[in-house]
Amino acid sequence: MVLEALREGAADRGGPLPPGGPLSVAALVQQIAEPVLPDHGIGAGDALHRLVRTMAYGAADPADPLCAAHLHTPPLALAVAADLAACALNQSLDSWDQAPAASELERVVTEAVAAEVYPDAPDPDALITTGGTESNQLALLLARERHGAIQVICGTGSHHSVQRAAWLLGLPAPVVVSAGGGTLDPVALDEALTELHGPRLVVATAGATDTGRIDPLPEVAALCERHGVELHVDAAYGGPLLFSERHRSALAGLDRADSVTLDLHKLGWQPVAAGLFAVRDRSRLGPLAITADYLNPDDDTEAGLPDLLGRSLRTTRRPDVLKVAVTFRALGRSGLAELVDATMARAGDFAALVAADTRLELWDRPTLSTVLFRPRGATDEQTAAIRRTLLTSGRAVLGRARMDGRLWLKVTLLNPYTTADDLHRLVHLVNELVEGTHR
Repeated sequence: MVLEALREGAADRGGPLPPGGPLSVAALVQQIAEPVLPDHGIGAGDALHRLVRTMAYGAADPADPLCAAHLHTPPLALAVAADLAACALNQSLDSWDQAPAASELERVVTEAVAAEVYPDAPDPDALITTGGTESNQLALLLARERHGAIQVICGTGSHHSVQRAAWLLGLPAPVVVSAGGGTLDPVALDEALTELHGPRLVVATAGATDTGRIDPLPEVAALCERHGVELHVDAAYGGPLLFSERHRSALAGLDRADSVTLDLHKLGWQPVAAGLFAVRDRSRLGPLAITADYLNPDDDTEAGLPDLLGRSLRTTRRPDVLKVAVTFRALGRSGLAELVDATMARAGDFAALVAADTRLELWDRPTLSTVLFRPRGATDEQTAAIRRTLLTSGRAVLGRARMDGRLWLKVTLLNPYTTADDLHRLVHLVNELVEGTHR
């Protein structure tokens, strides 16, 4: 019944997004969902069918090649199936007696991921998180616990979660240094590190949200080592390049960071959430340790029961590791590399298509799978209007980014099965609206 409702909703939608805009979608949801808590229920079959069909109709469908605004991936079917099993088992990884096998699976998978990030480190480790925001917050928290009121330094391309984490933790506002061409400028970073004193944490980015650009990690790491400061790399977007022999060199220097953020619900094709936080030395996770007598009493720990509370800031947490483990075992390194390589290739193809079209302007060749472009000669207002028209008509979902003082349309390609026809269709849709603005 659920699968049928999903199919019907997607067929009703007929595109990457429901047409009509927010008011149209809101009216439909209210019609189907209200009263939210009736005096007498309508029954499991009707409730499931009506609400799931409505959700499917009103979804931004990441499996549609023209849904390309955000780092929102079409999940692998096998990962979805594994996630269903995790839901059905309803384990919680805050004590071993709630999730015996899941806790061991999490241990072996996180150690394997940590070894992937830090192949030469003697004792690396990783934690499962809800994504880049939680991982970045952990990086700042652990640095603060080691050094006190640290000063964070980052580039203009860093994720907004870095600023928010500093605010949440009562740290000074991050010092933002220039990011020439969209990446952290080593000269500007050197000047900032020379002028600032006391404990400092540099946050570099491997896959900026707006551009996909990767900071010059070897140079940044060398500066951090010379100035005696810690380095965290937010590789939520670009981290899975580690799986690809063709592209992993773009992450050279990643293993010199003290900690690293990864998100497998981006270029790992997992259902949300599938984040990871890796550290070069597991001792860095020590400040997360806490004892709650009903979960990890000392005598249980001394008797050999694993202590799980220090593996997260959360208490109740689902076994998100299961879908990751299933994907790794099923696809292997070569299978994951094929998906990464295909996605990167499609971005290159789209950039070439834009560059060859005299009506469009390409910002730059893509570093990962993000392409910025805009109608040639259009104002920022016209560019923004084109995006909104595509959204409200349900024909395409494009993002936006402001670079070099101008507004650009952003295409983030995360579907490795996108075809050349799909890319041509997207260009055609934009150009149709471009021609309309010039009439």
